[in-house]
Amino acid sequence: MNDILLKKVKALISIRVVFITLLLGSFFLLQVGYRSFPYPRATSNLIVALYFLTIIYAFLLDRIKAYFTFAYFQIFMDVAAINVLIYLTGGIESWFSFIMLLTVMSANAVLNRKAGYVIATFSSILYGVMIDLQYYKLLPIKYDPALNEKDFLYNIFVHIAAFYMMAFLSGYLSSRLEKTTRDLEQTDSDLKELSLFNRELIENIPSGIFTTGIDGRILIFNKAAEDITGITREKASNLKITAIFPFINPPIPPLPKGGEGGLERIEGVIGQQTGDGRIINLTISPRVDVTGVKIGFIGIFQDITRLKKMEMDIKHKEKWAAIGELSANIAHEIRNPLASLKGAIEMLREDRAAKEQKERLTEIALKEMDRLNGIITDFLMYSTPRAAEFTALDLNLVLDDTLELLKNTASARKDISITKDFAGPLFVNADRQKMQQVFLNLGMNALEAMPDGGELSVSTKRSSRSFEVVFKDTGIGISQKNLEKIFYPFFTTKDEGTGLGLAIAYRIIEEHKGKINVISNLGEGAAFKVIIPDSSASL
Repeated sequence: MNDILLKKVKALISIRVVFITLLLGSFFLLQVGYRSFPYPRATSNLIVALYFLTIIYAFLLDRIKAYFTFAYFQIFMDVAAINVLIYLTGGIESWFSFIMLLTVMSANAVLNRKAGYVIATFSSILYGVMIDLQYYKLLPIKYDPALNEKDFLYNIFVHIAAFYMMAFLSGYLSSRLEKTTRDLEQTDSDLKELSLFNRELIENIPSGIFTTGIDGRILIFNKAAEDITGITREKASNLKITAIFPFINPPIPPLPKGGEGGLERIEGVIGQQTGDGRIINLTISPRVDVTGVKIGFIGIFQDITRLKKMEMDIKHKEKWAAIGELSANIAHEIRNPLASLKGAIEMLREDRAAKEQKERLTEIALKEMDRLNGIITDFLMYSTPRAAEFTALDLNLVLDDTLELLKNTASARKDISITKDFAGPLFVNADRQKMQQVFLNLGMNALEAMPDGGELSVSTKRSSRSFEVVFKDTGIGISQKNLEKIFYPFFTTKDEGTGLGLAIAYRIIEEHKGKINVISNLGEGAAFKVIIPDSSASL
């Protein structure tokens, strides 16, 4: 605070010297009205005295620490000197009474608003007393006889009003200026802190960050970017971004028209020339100024080489784990019919069984062979499916044929009913045989889930972008822990079956770019919803 006041006091002294030199010095140099002044020599002495006082002020400036009191003293002395000057140059007829307005302004600018009113009051008193004394001829200053008492009173009133008006206006402007100055200083401080924070943030963030100009040349390149690329920021400066990330294609994302921006995610390899290839995941987007005009690009990137290696290792392990699990399930499914087949053949080879028993053993052997063949056939259908042949068909017609087959299968059971609720026609591009396989597998699964009877309802509907087919049964339902596994190959909770039916259905629907959702609770039945996208819908 003292430093600011000291600067203001120095400015006050400097302005005083300039004012005395330009205004009063030029006045006497040109001798404008010089001979009309009653005391021209005394006026010259006053100017010399003001110069001398200014020298003393400058000499004491470095020796006085009470700058506030020192500034008050100087302004009081200025008011007194100005009143002496007014006295020496004609009193009420002096040309220099306006200078007191400058002292009021100086008090506000150097000190505060209160000081402005104090100096305005002091100036009013001195000037009013002097003009009164001149009117009553107590001061030896001649004036125009045409001036009467009202002229003197009005002159005093105008000057006092001007002093206080100047105190108010300059005080208001000075306080606003000080407030604005403080706000600017605070804003400048905040901006510096924010700039420092941004630099620290950019430098310490673990991801590489760069910014470029509109031509793609690098402007900012943080420490992480140096570590990832192996290129120093000095070397990267003014390089085009494609020199560091050659995999960017197009070399730099084009600036969209209309002020719309967006992100572009790219993966590529750098460092192949040095044999130290690194996989980079880069996100680049337009950089805009406060007006929304595109001025360049900003990019954030990471070295994901280790992550990619870990992903490959995990996928490799998952692949072998899946193969192992699948092999174990196949072995389990094949072992049971093989054991039955082996027992039957051994008994037939010993030729100890009766004729009727031989026939039964032969039937068992043939049945187990058919079972083995079914397992192999289903597995081949799942593992090496034939390519789909897409044609335009009505799903409702395919479902009608499927439900006829299911009704024939369930005809022996009087406790199962099959109902349908179709919204159609539902024309879709699909493989008819594979879709019938899906519906047949879902229907058979629903019938087997109702050992004590129930109802199977099949419904269809069309949404804005897809077709939906729902198989809903009132069977035993599926426990929550098994919901995630029902589409796994060879997973089944039934005494019979390979567990490939739902897996095959799921794979076929995926081949048609659809999905199967399941809603079920144990003891509450199950609902399988097949969703097939409408290829004719506009995207």
